[in-house]
Amino acid sequence: MYNRVRRRKVAEINVVPYIDVMLVLLIIFMVTAPLVTQGVKVELPKADAQPLDKDSKTPLVASIDAEGNYYLAVGTSKNEPMTAEEVVTLVAAHLQLEPETPVVINADGAVSYDAVIQLMVLLQQKAGVPSVGLMTDSVGK
Repeated sequence: MYNRVRRRKVAEINVVPYIDVMLVLLIIFMVTAPLVTQGVKVELPKADAQPLDKDSKTPLVASIDAEGNYYLAVGTSKNEPMTAEEVVTLVAAHLQLEPETPVVINADGAVSYDAVIQLMVLLQQKAGVPSVGLMTDSVGK
């Protein structure tokens, strides 16, 4: 007669299938994460934001006042109100002469978020600005 050998039951969990599932999920998230990020590339200002370097060129300042009028200033010069298309044209012309010039937006607190974003999109897509900064007041003001 054949003697049957009894095996003891193993009380351990087999984690190999869990590791396989985790690796598949990791790959899926790594592939889809860059696709989810969209929008305008902006470094949002912090409460204690540092000013521009003294060595950098004088920035172009595109401003929006509380009434929605657009202005463009180079350094300390102030201009008359203009349309968004005029601002984009002037910025594009200035960047052709000096491509390393930083561009910042100075918007009144009462201006809608949509108006600021629309100006940023116009500056990036039509004027060719690589990155747009946002101006803020310091915490003490």
